Amino acid sequence: MNNIIVLPLIIPIMVGVFLVFLRPYVRVQRVISLLTMIGIAGISVYILNEIQQEGILRLDFGGWEPPFGILFVADSFAMLFVLTASIVTAICLIYAFSTIGEDHEKMFFYPFVLFLVAGVNGSFLTGDLFNLFVCFEVMLLASYVLITFGGKKAQLRESIKYVVINVLSSWFFLVALSYLYGTVGTLNMAHISERVAEAGQGPLLTTISILFLIVFSLKAGLLLFYWLPGSYSVPPTAIAALFGALLTKVGIYALFRTFTLIFYHEPAVTHTLIGIMAGITLIVGCIGAIAYKDVRIIASYNVVIAVGFILIGLAVATPVSIEGSIYYVIHDMIAKAMLFLLAGTMIVLTGKTKITEMSGLIRNYPIFGWMFFIVTCSLAGIPPLSGFVGKILVGQGAIESGSYVLLALAFISSIVVLYSLLRIFLNSIFGETIISPEDEVPLKAGMIIPIALLGVGTIFLGLGAEFLSGYVSNAAYTLSNPTVYIDAVLGGNK
Repeated sequence: MNNIIVLPLIIPIMVGVFLVFLRPYVRVQRVISLLTMIGIAGISVYILNEIQQEGILRLDFGGWEPPFGILFVADSFAMLFVLTASIVTAICLIYAFSTIGEDHEKMFFYPFVLFLVAGVNGSFLTGDLFNLFVCFEVMLLASYVLITFGGKKAQLRESIKYVVINVLSSWFFLVALSYLYGTVGTLNMAHISERVAEAGQGPLLTTISILFLIVFSLKAGLLLFYWLPGSYSVPPTAIAALFGALLTKVGIYALFRTFTLIFYHEPAVTHTLIGIMAGITLIVGCIGAIAYKDVRIIASYNVVIAVGFILIGLAVATPVSIEGSIYYVIHDMIAKAMLFLLAGTMIVLTGKTKITEMSGLIRNYPIFGWMFFIVTCSLAGIPPLSGFVGKILVGQGAIESGSYVLLALAFISSIVVLYSLLRIFLNSIFGETIISPEDEVPLKAGMIIPIALLGVGTIFLGLGAEFLSGYVSNAAYTLSNPTVYIDAVLGGNK
């Protein structure tokens, strides 16, 4: 039965390869890719419920028991990410049907989206660090293609920066893996955790942990996010929404897994450093969100702010703060996808990118306008929307640990997020319309329906937090107690 946990990786790869041969049949590709993502979401729900009943699931490839073989491990933490990523991707695909254009769809758009999802899901599910590297590369190779869709000058410029930064990060990743393997003699994450605990996290292992922190911070956009605002603002809207919702979350996942399972013995060094980096990320992200007038850049800097906020939960490292971070990641995947879709739609409707060049969109497109208001409240953490629960729990954890500076930065950032998005709402959505009836661009159903679905999602996550609490609490418990993960993976094979 445990074979099912490999499906979120295998299905997108197999379907993606199949769709390569259906290049001329755009509608067929649309249907198959959407059904694939819905199917993966259904599989994820099933696996989540199995974990709640049976505990963490493990799949050993080729019959090689850990720590000697390749394995996948499905716990609540990983599966919540897989489920949310699948739902968000399905909704972004619906938006792409109406906006990406048939020329791009025939250039293997859907196969590369599925390859991207395969890399993301594989990163969440793998149980060893080398295959985490492999899945990262699958995800990144697909993203290298997707970021250039359209072939505009700005895309090519930003894609060079994006590729160079990620190639450099991958090289650092391999160096870190080499040093770690040379030190502990294994790359199985549970086995590494045991070896580090037995040997003690001395100066050498702490140095290696900092190297991993640099690698995953580049992936997540923690402090080292120079590449992010430009890279996330140039692709077509559906692709930008996928990037904003998914890519940084893989780096965040790796940071949480690494610094709760493996390198948790010297928090005075590693977690303090994460806290400093998270604080600086919040400050610079807030400055960027206020400084720019381009709606896409503002959305990108809101991604940066969210990364800093989420990783405050890891820096504080209490069970409550970790639970809050998990809630907030799930919320942020949905809300950020919605924000990027709204920003891209504003540009389609007006032909403008700066908020000072738009006005009164709510008068021409009332549903669209109120959807923007909903995402503004959600990202600012206003109850009862989805951002509220995560912010409260992270704040509670910061108070418990006495991290008052991080607490202050976290909640000041919430005010800045509210201000940056209200600035868009008041300048561009509210006020007198500048679009005359004859110039009004029709808002396609294929554009507003995905936005509305994400809006419903953020409302449901807020009002239905209790429904999700059992899964999130289980994920936080696993992260806070490494022996749970170790026993599930190694069992009697130590």
